[in-house]
Parts: sequence; structure tokens; C-alpha cells
Amino acid sequence: KEVKGLFSFSNDFCLSDSIFFHQIFASRFLLSDFGNGKCGVGFWWWFLILLDVLRLLLVASMDLLRFHLCKVRIPEPSNRIYKQECCISFDNPMSDGGIFVDLCSFLAFGRDYVMWQYAKTGNSVYLNIKERTKPLDEGRPRDTPKLLAIGLEGGFSTSEPERDISYSIVILPEFVQLPFPNVDLPEKVRLAVDGVLAAVGAERKEQVSAWTIDKKQISAFAYNLQQLENGVATPSSGWKCSKCDKTDNLWLNLTDGMILCGRQNWDGSGGNNHALKHYEETKYPLAVKLGTITADLEGADVYSYPEDETVEDPLLAQHLAHFGIDFSSLKKTELTTAERELDQNVNFDWNRIQESGKELEPLYGPGYTGLVNLGNSCYLASIMQVTFSTRDFQLRYFENLKLDEAFQLSPADPTLDVNMQLTKLAHGLLSGKYSLPPEKVSEAGTVDGDTGKNVPNGIPPLMFKSLIGAGHPEFASARQQDALEFFQHLLGVVEKSHMTNPEDDPSRCFRFYVEERILCSSSGKVKYNKRVDNVLSLNIPLNAAINNDEVCNFLKKKALKESAGEKLSDGEIVRPRVPLAACLDSFSSSEEVSDFYSTGINARTTAIKSTRLATFPDYLVLHMRKFVMEAGWVPRKLDVFIDVPDSLDISHLRSKGLQPNEELLPETGEESVENGPSVDESVVVQLMEMGFPRVRCEKAVINTSNSGLDPAMQWLLSHMDDPDVDIPLESGSGKKGTTFIDENLVETLISFGFQARLARRALKETGGDIEKAAEWIFSHPEDPAAMDVDDNVSTSCSTPMAQCLPDGLGKYKLMAFVSHMGTSTQSGHYVAHIFKEGRWVIFNDCKVALSGDPPKDMGYLYFFHRISS
Repeated sequence: KEVKGLFSFSNDFCLSDSIFFHQIFASRFLLSDFGNGKCGVGFWWWFLILLDVLRLLLVASMDLLRFHLCKVRIPEPSNRIYKQECCISFDNPMSDGGIFVDLCSFLAFGRDYVMWQYAKTGNSVYLNIKERTKPLDEGRPRDTPKLLAIGLEGGFSTSEPERDISYSIVILPEFVQLPFPNVDLPEKVRLAVDGVLAAVGAERKEQVSAWTIDKKQISAFAYNLQQLENGVATPSSGWKCSKCDKTDNLWLNLTDGMILCGRQNWDGSGGNNHALKHYEETKYPLAVKLGTITADLEGADVYSYPEDETVEDPLLAQHLAHFGIDFSSLKKTELTTAERELDQNVNFDWNRIQESGKELEPLYGPGYTGLVNLGNSCYLASIMQVTFSTRDFQLRYFENLKLDEAFQLSPADPTLDVNMQLTKLAHGLLSGKYSLPPEKVSEAGTVDGDTGKNVPNGIPPLMFKSLIGAGHPEFASARQQDALEFFQHLLGVVEKSHMTNPEDDPSRCFRFYVEERILCSSSGKVKYNKRVDNVLSLNIPLNAAINNDEVCNFLKKKALKESAGEKLSDGEIVRPRVPLAACLDSFSSSEEVSDFYSTGINARTTAIKSTRLATFPDYLVLHMRKFVMEAGWVPRKLDVFIDVPDSLDISHLRSKGLQPNEELLPETGEESVENGPSVDESVVVQLMEMGFPRVRCEKAVINTSNSGLDPAMQWLLSHMDDPDVDIPLESGSGKKGTTFIDENLVETLISFGFQARLARRALKETGGDIEKAAEWIFSHPEDPAAMDVDDNVSTSCSTPMAQCLPDGLGKYKLMAFVSHMGTSTQSGHYVAHIFKEGRWVIFNDCKVALSGDPPKDMGYLYFFHRISS
């Protein structure tokens, strides 16, 4: 009790006070048992001195903080505040040392990187956030997911485990720490910290909180649905198709009460299309699937034929009552369309591609770091894993560029710099820092059960996804995307970031020249078109399947079993198996072009078009066109295997160029002089049938040099958001020559390394838009017309696009493939398999493991690397 009284210090307690208290304490306790036996007087002497030193340090720290108040800002609502992830690494509050939030720029840095920010900016005051996860109670039961969804009731939980969080104010460069909350802190600091803690982190704004099948929309036909007074009464069971003997997959038309079977699948399963044919004859729009109707009407499968999707019918109870159906007594006997799709995925594609049910050995270390799924981000994860498995991207963003160098080259906000974020991602994936084998992991899978310390289990590419998708209508969203489209978008962003130094552009390793030869059937003259591409898209000729007999026998067997009311097991299913060589032959085969305008005869005629490769890239990417358009432009995925060899030789696809005995078609003809560039009307018509306006179709055909439907379609899809996409084309060449060219824009393009002549031509072609001008230069390699603006400028220059693309032998080896599960590229799941260190490795989001049976015949994108001679 007396000792406690000694520590009731006044505010002006100093070193002399501590000596005074020590003398009092010594005189009363020196001869006591307490003083002689346990602690001794010397202990209390040093203890009091230590308290005094700590007090003096606290006062000095507060003075130091007040000195740096000019570097502290109170955040405003418009400020982007980062507090969950380091902007140049993947450190977070759970990492050793926590995260340091700059109270001036509101950027976050890990313990090993915060001094880089101090050295670059001089900002001294930081909020240090540390988190530790509380170990879970092993006796607590775990909920089993019942729904293929994330963040929804019955699905996979996204709730964060409980964490202990601590805050402190840190002053650099000495890392002086002050506790928070603390009433002695300056008001400006307290307001700044409160603002940071109250704000929603910029990282979290980009994170998706739920992933599930798209919510059904209310049908436009539901409220005004016509129902015929025809006396039809539908029984509660024993249904059968009115047109055939099918007793499953039956649909009740909600207008006339007809019960008809559903659509037929490619393998003969499903129905006989009678419900669809009935709609085509009557135009009665809505049908409900019998067997999915229960007391919970929200689970009923209602399909709208004109809207071509599953919909919600708010008046379904009323519509069913019209035909005497008491839904409250019905039981579920059929899967909905969505459930059947998910069931098929889980039973075959998902299990096979993800190698489910097999004991896969987890892999750790450099190059074996997974990417956390942010919600529909598996397309990004699979593509980035493969991309950073190429030597060009490894050299550019990892081996030849250190993190601190990229940070010094970045602007004030490194989260907006492509070079910085690609370097950050490369170091995160390839360094091995975030791929450590856990010594002891609890059931949560990410937390050491004893210490609560974070165990690396993949890195979340939050900042990279936000940056790479900025301004893009699809990749900026939280929806699932096509991995192919993202891959090409990624290469485009990388290419643009290297406009001033194209020789360092790693995306060049994927690019190659495609040469198209068009032979005029009437004049015998030829025309050569050359374009740059980075992916070779291949059609899949099902008639070339090597197991056609087995497929036919399977379809017969399936029909017999279904007629007997039996179902086939997954092991009995036979899918067409098409060799990759057949797909390549389909690509290189000649095709007839009808209604071709020939400048050799100044009239329309037929022509023969053939396609070859003028150069072979270092890395060859093959895209299998598994998604095709059926009648009525309904997309369908081909359920097919592709036999892909480990080694590939495409030397026979090398183009030969203009031959000595060939004569070129004239560059211009009478029609093009009067009416502007010639347009392949047949391609325009095909595009218009898909629903595109004529102006866009004509622009697509002209900008792809009449090279066919596929290039025109790709141009359309990549220029949908152009501000001038709907501006009509100018007829004739007279107006074109009067375009005003801003010399300031010309100088800007010249500063990027382009020739003045090429810059003027590009600006002229794009109406003075500098960004489109740069794109025009890159999309018109070796275009002779690109040099017709300024004849006074020498043509002996080397523009970025004029430089030769990588070329070499046509022999390749399979290095990776990306597989897709689902019926659409905008849904489902993507997984990557990569050949590393003599073995196949599966990259399934954050899971990285040794692949036991890589499904090479189920790939969507195949990546080959050239074999050195």
C-alpha cells in the first residue's frame, strides 16, 4: 500500500523527484525482509529512473510529432485511402510489422517498404495498423455450403474471422511510436486517424462480396400475359409431351396449357424441341418447367422464349391456377435449368478440370504463389499465372526490375501506374515471399493456431484488377469475363505502356504477322493483306473427330436407355475427340469469297482467300472456338475433346509472300475513287444480321481490309465504346484530304518515337484523336499508304511497329493451357495448368498443387513456346 503511494506522481515529475522518492523508500525498507530478501533497494532505484526516462521520451515524441504536423492531412471524402494492402507489395495488416498508412498521401506500405516512401516524399507521420486473428475454437461446428454461391445464405461464407487490432502513430525515420487512441495527441492527428479508420478502404471498394448465378429478371410478358379460355386442366402428376412420348424435361406453356418437351442437346439428350417449336408457331412467350413447381414458387423454372432466358413471373400462382394447378401440394422432381447446368459442371467438368477427388500435393516457393479469387476473378488469375510463366514477362518485371526501382519510376500514386503494379504482381508471384509452407495451420486454413500469425495462402490482386480494368465497361465490373478477351486487353495495356520504349515491350513475344492472300477468280491477280495478331483462333471441325463411330453408338445407346427411363453415368458418356491438327488444317484451308470487289476488273466477282502466318512468335497462343452461334444467334458451347500434342510443328503454315509469277491487283479502282473504300457487302450483311448497325459494320470491314467475318467481328467488339463509332463514313477521298492536323499533336506523337509522316497520317485517319492515332499506327504495320502524307520526310526510319516482330522456327512445345467450366465464357470457372520444372502444376485461384492428371484435351486456350534450334 505504501509502495502504491510512491507512484502518485505529479505532472512535473522529474529525475530529482525520483531520487527523493528513492531516499524515502530506502530509509523505510532497507532493513526490512522485503528489501533484504527479494528485490533490494537498487531495483526500485532503477525502476524509478526507467519511468522517468519513459516520461521524457514521451514528451520528446510529442514534440517531434508537433514538428511534423505540416505533413499530416485530414482526409476528405474524395480521397482514396489505402489501409488494407501495401501499394508496392502484398503486405497487409496481418503481415509482420503490419501496414503503415501515410497520413499525407493516404497510401499504405509494408514494414520493409515504408522507408522508400519517406525517402521519396519526406512524409514522416504514419498510422501503423496491426491485426492478429484470434484462433478458432476447435469445438465449434462448421457450416457446410449448400449453394454454389459466395456471400449468400447457404453458400460459402465470406465472414471474416475475429481479429485483434492495434493502432499506433509512427514517426520516421526513427520509427518513434505513440499509442493510439491517446488524448495527448494533437487534434489534427486524431482527426486524421479517425478519418482514415472511418473511411472505406479503396481496396475494399473493388472487392466483390457475392458471387452467384445472375439474379432472374421479371419478364416483360408476365403482367400482361394472355391466357386462353380453352378449358385445359393440368393434372398434378403423370405428365407427358403432347407431341411425343417424353415424360421428363416437360414444359407447360402458360398461355394455352400445352405440355411439351424441352430442347435437345448436342448429344441427343434433353427433349425433342417441341416446346420451342410450339413457341415459333404460336409466339406464346412463357413456359414453366413441370417438376420444379413447389410451394416455394421462387424456385420454379420459368423461361421466356422472346427474352431467351430464365425469368421471374410475379403472377405465377395466378397463371398456374388458370389451369387448375395447386402449387402448394406439388413436390420437386426435376432440376431447374440452372441446377442442371451446375450439376453437370460439378459431376464432370469441374471435377475433371480441377482434378477434384484426388490427393494433390500442394506446392510452395518461387513461382508457386496462388491468386485469391476476388469474386469472379478466376479469368484474371489464370491468365496472369500463365503470362508470368513466360521468360519475357519474368525478365521485364521481375529479374531486370527491382521493386524499389519501379517505385522510384512511378508517379506520386503508384497504384495508378501500370509498370509499378505489374512489377508488384510479378514479385508477388515469383519471389516466393507469399508462398511459404505453413508449419501448423488451423481449420481456417490461413492462421497459425498457436500464434495467430498470418500464413500466406495466395495474394489478392486488388490494386492490379482495379487498374487493369479502369475505364473498361467489362473488366471494371465484378462480372465473370472471357479469359481470351482479358488476355488481349492485358497485352494492349502493356503495349501502350511501352509506347516510348517499344524495344522493352514483353507483349511482343506473343505477336505475329498474319498474311491473307486473295486470288481474284476473274483476273487471276492477287491481293495480300497483312495484320498483327497475338492469338490464333481455330474452329473445331466436329466432322474430323477420330471417334465418330463411338459417338454414334453412344447416341443410340443413350436413346435406348432414355426410352427405358434409365440414365447414363458419367463414365458412359462419349464426347467427340478432334485432333489439333484438324483445327490447324481448317484454319489454313482456302475459302471462297463471294461478291468480292476486284480492282482488276472494277466489278464484283468471286475470290479465293487463304491465310498463313508471315512470322512465328516466341509464344504461340491457340484459342479453341468452343463457343459457337446456333440458328437465331443463340450461343452454344461445344462439348468436345481436343487431342493436343506436347510438341507442335506449324512450319507448313509459313506464308510465301508475293511470288514471281503473281500480279498484284491495282490499289485503287474506279469504284473506290468515286465511292470511297470498297466494302465486302457479304460480310456487312452477316454483321447486320447479328444486330449491329450498318455504319459500324462498314467501318469494321474497311478497318480490317475486307479480310473476312472474324476479323471484322473482333474489330467491332473492341471498338464498341469509340465515341465516333456511329459517325457515318465520308464518301470519296476529297473530304479526307481536308482534315485539319494539329501540329502540337504531331509533336506529341514524335516525342513518343514515331515519324512525323506517320504521325500526320495517323491523326488524319483518326480525326485528330491522339490516342486513336497511336492505336492506328500499331494496327497498320508496313502499310505503304501510311507514308503518303508528307513526301519531304525520309522513310528510312524505324518506327515501333516497323521493327521486326520475333520470328524463328515453327516448332513449339506445350507450356500451359487454360480450361473453362460452364456453358458461357461469362460464367463458370477458369483454371490454369502450367508445365514447370518438368512437371504439370495446377493453378486454381489460390490453390497451387502438383497436377496428377492434367486435362490437356479440355483446354480453351493453349500456350506453346518455341523450341530453340
